[in-house]
Amino acid sequence: MPILGLSILVQIACAVHCVRGHRNSMWLMVIIFLSLPGCLAYAIFEILPGLAGRREVRMARATAVRRLNPDGEVRRAREALEVADTAANRTALGDALAEQGEWGEAAVQYRAAIARVPGGGDRAAQLRIARAELESGNDKAARALLEALPPSASGAETDRAALLLARALEGCGETAQALALYEDLGRRMAGGEALCRRAGLLMSEGRRGEALEPLTEVERRLKRLDRMERTKDAQMYDWAVRTLAELRAG
Repeated sequence: MPILGLSILVQIACAVHCVRGHRNSMWLMVIIFLSLPGCLAYAIFEILPGLAGRREVRMARATAVRRLNPDGEVRRAREALEVADTAANRTALGDALAEQGEWGEAAVQYRAAIARVPGGGDRAAQLRIARAELESGNDKAARALLEALPPSASGAETDRAALLLARALEGCGETAQALALYEDLGRRMAGGEALCRRAGLLMSEGRRGEALEPLTEVERRLKRLDRMERTKDAQMYDWAVRTLAELRAG
């Protein structure tokens, strides 16, 4: 009986999906008369292709592929580089290494890439190097690169570079400048990274009371973030929620 009940529920769900989606009416016959095999066929040919284009599904699939074969992208990028030592292939290898957290080697590949481009590469190439240097702990090198970046017509790109610069300033001990930049970016950028970094720096400076305001704003923004955005930065947001609760309790 439980299996029969489950089968009926699946059939109803597939039938409703078929009618609401204005699918071919022949699918209703397949769903009704073939029961679970018919529902499985409907899911394979009508539901899954529609899901494949969704951002959430693409991200989940990419994550699964990386977990099953974590070195696959790096290996393919190295093979492409052996075939043709071009700036594009060097950059692709750098990106694959960065995805693996190999930021030091990624920086080497990015620098090799811009060495093959007349003029030393564009803003995007310089930004890649700056981030790789920052993530590998070379705050001074990252700061110098970020401060020398040419202007961008994109406000979002300018803000992303400014957030990296704030992190580099923090790493260089320029606390006041970093806090001012985090505060400015926290008002403009979506999400909560600038706010969380500002709160973390305030707390490390012993200014716990001042961290309450940015963390409260993070809490407010969390209610409007979609699940994928929250999952992507889950560790950061978990820290923000825990820290805010501790500040309120203490």
